[in-house]
Amino acid sequence: MRKLFFALGCLIATGAQAKVVPATILQDGMVVEWTKPLTLWGTADPGEKFDIKINNTRKKSVTAGPDGKWEVQLPALKAGGPYTIQMGDAIVNDVLSGDVVLVSGQSNVELFVYRVEDMYGDYINSYSNDRVRQFIAPKDVVFEGPASDLSGGKWEKTTPSRSRNFSALGYFIANELNARTGRPVGVINCSWGGTPIEAWMSERSLNGYQKQLARLAIDRDKGYRDRTTANEREKQARWNAALWAGDPGRKEHWEAAGTDLSDWRDVNILTDRSWTWDGANPIGGSHWFAKKVNVPAELAERPATLRMGVIVDSDSTYVNGEFAGTISYCYPPRKYSLREGLLKPGENIVTVRLVSNGGRGEFIPEKPYKIVFDNGEEISLEGEWKYKPGMRMPDAPGSTFWCYSPTVLYNSMIAPTAKYPVGNVVWYQGESNVSNRNEYGDLLERMTKLWRDDRKAAALPFYIVELANYLPESDRGGREAWAEMRSVQRETCDKISNCEIVDNYDLGEWNDIHPLDKKTLAERIVGKITEKQGKKSKKSK
Repeated sequence: MRKLFFALGCLIATGAQAKVVPATILQDGMVVEWTKPLTLWGTADPGEKFDIKINNTRKKSVTAGPDGKWEVQLPALKAGGPYTIQMGDAIVNDVLSGDVVLVSGQSNVELFVYRVEDMYGDYINSYSNDRVRQFIAPKDVVFEGPASDLSGGKWEKTTPSRSRNFSALGYFIANELNARTGRPVGVINCSWGGTPIEAWMSERSLNGYQKQLARLAIDRDKGYRDRTTANEREKQARWNAALWAGDPGRKEHWEAAGTDLSDWRDVNILTDRSWTWDGANPIGGSHWFAKKVNVPAELAERPATLRMGVIVDSDSTYVNGEFAGTISYCYPPRKYSLREGLLKPGENIVTVRLVSNGGRGEFIPEKPYKIVFDNGEEISLEGEWKYKPGMRMPDAPGSTFWCYSPTVLYNSMIAPTAKYPVGNVVWYQGESNVSNRNEYGDLLERMTKLWRDDRKAAALPFYIVELANYLPESDRGGREAWAEMRSVQRETCDKISNCEIVDNYDLGEWNDIHPLDKKTLAERIVGKITEKQGKKSKKSK
């Protein structure tokens, strides 16, 4: 009995010992900035004392505050590694010291490595480097004020499989910077597609911006957000149910290989958009397209990839009646794998059920529409297709994106990482603020000051990426607005100390808001970073 009580007492005593919990970003595989003090922070029991050790050498004793929080700064780690950092009973392994770059903005930062495989597939599939790493901040919205920590995230090494979900821009920046300096490189990726600049700013920094602060006041109530989201989801579900139930193509299985196309009319999917308009109003809902494709015997039954360009808005695509793939929104390229044996010698049929949310359906021109076989041979799918209307619908109900609300991404991503020293910031954003470009310059100045103040780094270099060329020549109003936004970016960057604009106009694609050439852009950014580092090095001598 005494042994039992003793054992229980030991368990209770062990359980009572508090664990030191470092901030989420302080974890195995991290890269720390070699030019700045090593900053460590986290939580423990109030008043708890523990040691900080690096490579098993005691560096400092720390005592947690009355609120359990602790923070310590140590001299910068010499570039290289790996290091092991021990904080009480918490151990962080495989730490490297080198260049740390924060990349932030909207979808052109978020754009994944796998989305640029058309241009850089060979490079991506062969590049590995355990001295180049990326941390992706989780996508959360926080309305209540700056969060004390991230909700998750993980440092990942660069390998062909792991890096496919990295920021492509961050990936190429890190690879190029490592190649030029030989130092380890870590990228902190804080990005979210479509977000305006005010989402990345604090409430205090938006002082005087009544419209933005009013939106924050409206959106801040969780009950309101939950009810709005639930109502929108119900509307969307009912819209989709009506579309599904009423679409004759679904009822009659127009996707089937033996469908009679005799009453379908001819359309050129890249030049003829008459199917989107009834003469007075746009036609939303489902539209069906089919194309008979002759496959030579020597290519038949081989595995292949079906490339259906970019489609507005969503598609479900079939080959010989078999489902090939679907994408629910307009931006991603359609790349569907076709199994071995699906394509037959002679006649085959590709069928696309396109759903237009608001009557602006389109097959984006100058994108690849073809079947690509595993031996590299291709069959074009451009030109004439057969067309038949499906179910005509009112405009699809939209969604409220809470990540667009002012302050929410500053609170969830930027503030929790502000103590983590970085050497450079790359900001690629602005597409979502073209409509209020008259305010953008002041907002950008305020944001850079906020981020620098938070990091106690008044001279932290910012690299502002110029908006790329976008929109067709026929859209004069849109192109003028984007040109004005580029001017605002340049003029504002000139006002901000230690800020440089990065040329990007020439890398744009008129038919794609997400240009693929992120590697050339990264090389330009790294060129500016290393030039600045070289000047600093000369001054220090």
